[in-house]
Amino acid sequence: MQVILFDDPAIRVHLLPFTYTRPVGAIRCGTLTIAEKWEKWLGTSVGFDTVPYLQGKFLPVAKTDNLFINGAVCPDETLVSAVMRLTPGERLVAQETVIAARTETPAWQASGPAITYQNNFTLIDRVWKIFQNNGLQLRSDFALITKGRKSAGIHDPHTRVYNESQIFVEEGAETLAAVLNANNGPIYLGPRSQVHEGALIRGPFSLGPDSHVNMGAKVRGDTTVGPSSKIGGEVSNAVLFGYSNKAHDGFLGNSVIGEWCNLGADTNTSNLKNSYDNIKIWSHAKGGFADSGLMFCGLFMGDHSKCGINVMFNTGTVMGVSANIFGPGYPRTFIPSFAWGGAHGYETYQLRKVFESSRKAMERRKVAFSAEDQQILTHIFEETAPSRVWEKNSTH
Repeated sequence: MQVILFDDPAIRVHLLPFTYTRPVGAIRCGTLTIAEKWEKWLGTSVGFDTVPYLQGKFLPVAKTDNLFINGAVCPDETLVSAVMRLTPGERLVAQETVIAARTETPAWQASGPAITYQNNFTLIDRVWKIFQNNGLQLRSDFALITKGRKSAGIHDPHTRVYNESQIFVEEGAETLAAVLNANNGPIYLGPRSQVHEGALIRGPFSLGPDSHVNMGAKVRGDTTVGPSSKIGGEVSNAVLFGYSNKAHDGFLGNSVIGEWCNLGADTNTSNLKNSYDNIKIWSHAKGGFADSGLMFCGLFMGDHSKCGINVMFNTGTVMGVSANIFGPGYPRTFIPSFAWGGAHGYETYQLRKVFESSRKAMERRKVAFSAEDQQILTHIFEETAPSRVWEKNSTH
């Protein structure tokens, strides 16, 4: 039986800009991506059933006996048990959501017997649910990753720890003169990660392989730093998917940052309106702003996007793929993909320059900028053209 995580089209559009560059199941929430969670729970690799332009990089591996699982659903013990009890032709559903289907055809096309799932489960069907559910998923992933294993421990005599039983250190991870407080949730330090001098970390928190918490950083919990990333300054309830840097002072809160992103020194995100009103967020599904129902919400930054020093992001800013923002003032709260500029206005960040900067950024971490990556960015450039309403005569 082949396990395949499928993109529910009705959910995928609500997870843009992150699903421009990845299937829904490749979203990181907690320590692991949703796909990695299912792989650990089921003890097998998973494939992806996603939009055609992503399939060159995220391969489908369909067979005659397939277990299709909704890529937006995070597993837990009860849910996994229900999914694994499905027999060929059966579907597991909850209200209008197809959770899983054991069928030859994609799950949302299946029409076999439907079994209703009555328990609660975690569904990542809006971008803000990535950070909203991050604390819960950090706790769940910590238990999953560390079960039956022994931590390498903290050996630096100048690092102060609280509730050490809830701190797991992988081989090669290092801390120096830091404070790790796991009283409110677990702390996971991935292989070869580093926590530098003076860093203050409150769990739940996860630091990915080869990632760094810089000197003097203040991390206030419910935060994930994916692989090969750096954070500094003040960070609260934020998710960095991986290969991204927020290395300097400045505040990042209630935010999600994609891969291959960089936030310049003293960049700040507002996550609360002075009026305490609900925050309206750009909806790609609606093509306009929609009430999120949230009082706290910061920045959603798509893959390969960057900002210069001292950039100020207003509450609920949605920034597309491969945008480059700089200059004084607050940029708009919807920044289209391939925008080049800021509060003073935008030009189009041309593909040739996008490829050059993406290749350089990825080579710095010894990752190849592949033909598939180039094809994906080209497709996104064309798909998002209608959102770039300015004249497309930029030379950047």
